[in-house]
Amino acid sequence: MSSAPRRGHGPGGPGPGIGGKPKNFKKASAQFIAFCRPYGAAIITAFVLAALGATCTIIGPSKIQDITRLIREGIITGIDTDAVIEIGVGLIFIYALGALFSYAQAFIMGTVSARLSRLMRTRISEKINRLPLKYFDRISYGDVLSRVTNDVSTIGQTLNMSLGQLISSVALFLGSLIMMIVTNGTLAATAVFSTFFGFILMMVIIRRSQKFFMGQQRELGRINGHIEEIYSGLNIVRAYNGEKGSQDRFDEINDKLYDSAWKSQFISGIMMPMMFFIGNFGYVAVCVVGAVLTMNGKIDFEVIVAFMIYIRLFSQPLSQLAQSITTLQSTAAAAERVFDFLGEEELSPETADAITKHESGGDVEFRNVKFGYSPDKEVIKEFSAHAKPGQKIAIVGPTGSGKTTMVNLLMRFYEQSSGEILIDGIPTTKMTRQCIHDQFGMVLQDTWVFEGTIRDNIAFCKDGVSDEEVINACKAVGLDHYIRTLPDGYDTVLSDNNSLSAGQRQLLTIARAIVENAPLLILDEATSSVDTRTEIQIQHAMEKLTEGRTSFIIAHRLSTIKSADMILVMRDGRIVERGTHEELLEQAGFYAELYNSQFDEAIA
Repeated sequence: MSSAPRRGHGPGGPGPGIGGKPKNFKKASAQFIAFCRPYGAAIITAFVLAALGATCTIIGPSKIQDITRLIREGIITGIDTDAVIEIGVGLIFIYALGALFSYAQAFIMGTVSARLSRLMRTRISEKINRLPLKYFDRISYGDVLSRVTNDVSTIGQTLNMSLGQLISSVALFLGSLIMMIVTNGTLAATAVFSTFFGFILMMVIIRRSQKFFMGQQRELGRINGHIEEIYSGLNIVRAYNGEKGSQDRFDEINDKLYDSAWKSQFISGIMMPMMFFIGNFGYVAVCVVGAVLTMNGKIDFEVIVAFMIYIRLFSQPLSQLAQSITTLQSTAAAAERVFDFLGEEELSPETADAITKHESGGDVEFRNVKFGYSPDKEVIKEFSAHAKPGQKIAIVGPTGSGKTTMVNLLMRFYEQSSGEILIDGIPTTKMTRQCIHDQFGMVLQDTWVFEGTIRDNIAFCKDGVSDEEVINACKAVGLDHYIRTLPDGYDTVLSDNNSLSAGQRQLLTIARAIVENAPLLILDEATSSVDTRTEIQIQHAMEKLTEGRTSFIIAHRLSTIKSADMILVMRDGRIVERGTHEELLEQAGFYAELYNSQFDEAIA
């Protein structure tokens, strides 16, 4: 529903910071471990349960070895059925207990993964509110969305499945290794030697494949960013015949995603067959060596039977480890992107003695304000102005002169490089941002409407707004009649199927500012999306709205700011002229040139 401005890279390519090389995975892993620390006790408990479950599984072969021995000995003298049944019942109990431990471990890890995913999304949501707007000047919204959804989901799935499997596999691997050594050192050495080279090969492949998993997550973020931007502006793309260009760009990113995804999936796919081969090779090796040892009278047949199970318990964890590690590579890439986002530079912290509540008297002053989006490029240069209570201050100038930037500085969306902005003599840096925002009502050129009722959109984030206030605000801007023609009136839910025109959105945001009833007002091209007749109606509403309020009006239509108490004319980040409409026309300077050019265009 939102039609907010789109920042970040456009259809032509990604913004900086999206496409770089893989960074330090050890650092990401350390950050992830630190993030999991509140649930350390639960994870350790899951590890213990996994170890107990593995222990129950490992005990099984020794009991089967005892059963085999009883059967072998009883072939001549008679099988001791009672002893076999007793061992069998005990074995069933052990396996049942192991299954219970495994279920408890899976339940704990499932709970931990769900809570960590929720916590991670909460941290990201909170982080977004602490990020300066300049971050979104270089990163697309789609890429941020990908980190909240795809990357966090990848981490959650790994915690739920792969990490639990990893714990069980490690416990089973170590336990079966110990039991093999205890049972027979020669066969244990045979089993270890047969799997050693496969394990080394697996580690080499994992190290070389990490970049593909990172590339997959990175390209996924890029394609989400591209889709979000192109589809949200699809009418513009079609109007300018940009379908082919956007499709070519999509194909380029999609091909890169396919390439990295195919390579990462190929590596994931090759791991399991390779480990199955190693496991089967271990079977063969144990059978051959065991046969030789049996023929030489060094071991009994039941030892070979036990080892046939041990080799499965020994090689199976390696296969699971291979699968878990390939999944963990995607998780490491996702975690790096998430923690990179969480580690981004935030808005400058509020001072301990910052003012949290202030009833503005309407006095606003700019003192030698300078600002640049980067240190080497200054866009606002020595801006000084004083707005007295109740005055209407208009800021005009050509596109790119710094008009909207000054409003962003006034709201502390950006921090000035030097100079001061004061409200009632108090520097804005000594007020909390929330305190500053509470003193302003805003109507921007880029309207913003969320999915909800018309009433909720107008009373946005303001408690205690009555229906009468909402209706009066809509009457003031001429929107009441249209709303009453809708089936549900003010309870109509705005959505893609039941939306407003661009001009009606503008009227709604103006009504929102009227309901806000703030002592200071910012109007940034507030009538840019309405026709001339509606503009006249809004002007009358604005006259009433600005009464007794200090107002800052940014306008390209200079005819709309004739009644301003002070007009500041900006050019290249500086105030080049100031005065009333009549005074500036008499000066016959830059303002007069701008005004007359619009008048000439209207006649033409």
